[in-house]
Amino acid sequence: MQPVGPGLRTSGVGIAVNVALALAKITAGLRGNSNALIADGIESAADVMASLFVLGGLWYAARPADDDHPFGHGKAESAAGLLVALSVLGAAALMASESIRAIRTPHPSPAAFTLAVLGIVIVLKEGMYRWAIRVGNELNSTAVQADAWHHRFDAATSLAAFVGIAIALWGGPGWSTADDWAALLATLMIAWNGVALLRQPVAELMDASVDADSIQAIRRTAVEVPGVAGVGRCRVRKSGLELQVDLHLKVPGDITVTAGHALAHEVEDRLRKLPRPVSYVSIHVEPAAPRNE
Repeated sequence: MQPVGPGLRTSGVGIAVNVALALAKITAGLRGNSNALIADGIESAADVMASLFVLGGLWYAARPADDDHPFGHGKAESAAGLLVALSVLGAAALMASESIRAIRTPHPSPAAFTLAVLGIVIVLKEGMYRWAIRVGNELNSTAVQADAWHHRFDAATSLAAFVGIAIALWGGPGWSTADDWAALLATLMIAWNGVALLRQPVAELMDASVDADSIQAIRRTAVEVPGVAGVGRCRVRKSGLELQVDLHLKVPGDITVTAGHALAHEVEDRLRKLPRPVSYVSIHVEPAAPRNE
């Protein structure tokens, strides 16, 4: 079973916070004549969908292997990360459309109280980002990490809206669209980062190799077993919050099949005790070349 509890709690809290913020920002934006704040509220609503994707992905990824999925359901976690990245891009497109419409449509300057709303949002969302990214890094969860960046993007859009509204209020009626331009700039930043968020989940779904440090840790653990002569090919992929390992274990050519089998089991047992969870190990035992060759 994968250690998904902290990730589920993080996403659950994120959903509750984002629902409250989306309602508060959209309401304040409508009453305070701030299209930037309304667009920011739309982004928070997209955050709710992103957190739901993470919850679903983590829950499904934790299911044990079965006959239909002999390697487990871990890829659901990467798929959730992909959906989060796509939701970022979708929110950016929606916000850009709303910002452009507002720029082309004359409207009153925003109300001053919207700045106070945005100030609270910035502090809260930055705090959510820091908490979620710490949990995501501890779990090595692509979905939770992507959800954390969703919080950071929300803080960035709120900061852009804060600056835009401040300019609009300071400049007077002629600067009433400043918050709309600020919202448009923020959407471009979000879209750029949304594309960057696509890379990791797509790589995991395509079974890309994990980082070099993880592979070296696996190789080192294997050769530390007494009787192991070395490690040949070592392939490692990430599935959910865990790793799956396929390696060639080199053993002395003159030992029995039973002894070679015992060494492979000892290596597997040690790999499963590594700090980063390993859910699947496939070991091919092969004879090591004689020392005089």
